[in-house]
Amino acid sequence: MTRREEHQTKHRRVVEYMESHALDAVVLAQRPNFAWYTAGGLNHVGTADSTGIAALLITRERTICLTNNIEAPRLADEELADLDIEVKAASWFDEGALKRLWLAEVGGLRTACDVPFPALPGGVCCLDTDFATLRWVMTEGEIRRYRILARDVAECLEVACGQAEPGMTEFGLAARIAQTALAKGIRTPVLLVAADDRIRHYRHPIPTGRVFERYGMGVLGGERHGLTVSVTRLFSFGPIDPELRRKHEAVCRIDAAMMAATRPGKAMGEVLAVAQEVYAQQGFTDEWTFHHQGGLTGYLGREIRVAPGCLIAIQGHQVFAWNPSIAGTKSEDTLLVGPGRNEILSLTGGWPTMPFAVQGQQYCRCCVREL
Repeated sequence: MTRREEHQTKHRRVVEYMESHALDAVVLAQRPNFAWYTAGGLNHVGTADSTGIAALLITRERTICLTNNIEAPRLADEELADLDIEVKAASWFDEGALKRLWLAEVGGLRTACDVPFPALPGGVCCLDTDFATLRWVMTEGEIRRYRILARDVAECLEVACGQAEPGMTEFGLAARIAQTALAKGIRTPVLLVAADDRIRHYRHPIPTGRVFERYGMGVLGGERHGLTVSVTRLFSFGPIDPELRRKHEAVCRIDAAMMAATRPGKAMGEVLAVAQEVYAQQGFTDEWTFHHQGGLTGYLGREIRVAPGCLIAIQGHQVFAWNPSIAGTKSEDTLLVGPGRNEILSLTGGWPTMPFAVQGQQYCRCCVREL
């Protein structure tokens, strides 16, 4: 599937959505939706902004991109060139011109947007939350990009963590991870690093100046072409503490059980119920309550975070990132739900693993690596 063919597939999905929701047009300005619809195009400048600087107006017949004259050349040349999406622009300093441009294009169309912004004409409503479900099942092209990205993200994290040493700061390791990732065109919306007891105390350890002494953890949520991959790796300087080894084996068993339970037709809440059972079997009954357990991923780090009783059904060609944790350790990789069996996308072969047999299949989980 070419990028152009993938875009055409996405257009058909949006048209079907419009028909079922009595709409003539859809406006997409949020970064995940723009990247999804354009098969990896980017509409942002600031990486912290969830809404881009360009928006797509999609009708049954065509798609146009509306933006300002600063962004139009790059969008046309680098993001949309092969997709038959016309770019229209107004001067960046003329807010009235941009409003008139939108009014001329939207006209009397029944239109809904993924996020409201000032240039939109009155009468444009917000899309229902179910629009996000269009992103959840991956196309052939997205799966191909996911396989490459997952390996790259994991390799970046593993290479950097493999270079950690006592006396290095969390900031220093975070800088190495970010540098390695950016060199491969991977942005780092989530980058967590923890040394020693910070792993036990904090489930989301933002990097600090703390110095590594005995062991550490690196967490990378990497994004490229709009797709996201989540990976965690732990390492120890010298022999692994027996208590840490026991906890890590337990959390890996939980992760393997969750991966095995992630099959088409199952409700996401059923996977969490399996995790809760294994937490208890391993002697850590309440640990799941101290950190979310992950969920469906794709064009957001977590499209859906699983919660007790979640009835959303798992489908084939969806991607999940579960992240069970016990104070001091965690297990996390990115998983594709295949037609016959699941595929852990972010295993590189360069980090030690241990196999866990679940329902007749083996799931390799990453060890705490001795450096």
